Amino acid sequence: MPRRLYACTPTRLSTWLDCPRRYRMTYLDRPPPAKGPPWAHNSLGASVHNALAGWWRLPRGERTVSAAGDLLERGWLTDGFADDAQSAVHRQRARAMVEAYVAGLDPALEPLGVERTVATKTDLIAVSGRIDRLDNRRDQSESELVVVDYKTGRHLLTVDDARSSLPLALYALAAQRVMRRPCRRVELHHLPTGQVLAWVHTQESLDRQLRRAEDIAAECAEADARYAAGERGTGSFPPRPSRWCGWCDYRAHCPEGSAAAQPQQPWDGLAVAGYPGPGGGSAAVADAVAGAVADAVADAVGAAGPD
Repeated sequence: MPRRLYACTPTRLSTWLDCPRRYRMTYLDRPPPAKGPPWAHNSLGASVHNALAGWWRLPRGERTVSAAGDLLERGWLTDGFADDAQSAVHRQRARAMVEAYVAGLDPALEPLGVERTVATKTDLIAVSGRIDRLDNRRDQSESELVVVDYKTGRHLLTVDDARSSLPLALYALAAQRVMRRPCRRVELHHLPTGQVLAWVHTQESLDRQLRRAEDIAAECAEADARYAAGERGTGSFPPRPSRWCGWCDYRAHCPEGSAAAQPQQPWDGLAVAGYPGPGGGSAAVADAVAGAVADAVADAVGAAGPD
């Protein structure tokens, strides 16, 4: 009988690499353990992604800078923030980021896909994922497919993040097989700094990433089989304690993780006022963000009244 393909996503593979115990609790335990409270930085990131996707879906004549900000405001997610005042500060910060970002876009350059799901198969795996944006870039007479991934986190990125990203490489492979055209260039667009971190793969480097994904998927498949056979302990799903355990949704269910790091507050992943700071980000974005944060702080203080 032919071997059954292992169905997976880049997130599933990355979760196994990060921590087999978290993988078990996320994908295998049913019902899954209760998660901790939602994270404010996830709410901010989802709000920004949704606004940018909505902006590209507008009729071309309506793709204005203010329209992007309005979409952010209307779709703002409030889970995880300490209070309404903190939410308002970061809503204005996010609006400034989105507006500064779309100000540098040409609304007439229609993407090939926005929030587009792509998939591909090998002899071993069936992998799928969703691309934030798939561009068709034209340079004189030539064109190329480009995978674009939005980032809203506070950590500064480097080109090596784009080069080594397994998800981006798999998205590029899947895109070129779906579109039947080469796709080599992958980009991380870091909205807080305005930086674009790009890498151009060769077919050989993409194939190496695919073999890496197949190797990880084989480990996942073996672990899934052990779980189905009743092997669910530390031997099959060992924890990997680190300082990142403070951010884990399942920290309360993991003694090793609880001992490795103090729990983070739901809003601790948010950037602070004045970000991006050092690192060579866009001055226009930095000024816009700082101004929006200052305005929102003033509004929040005014609304609260004197101490």
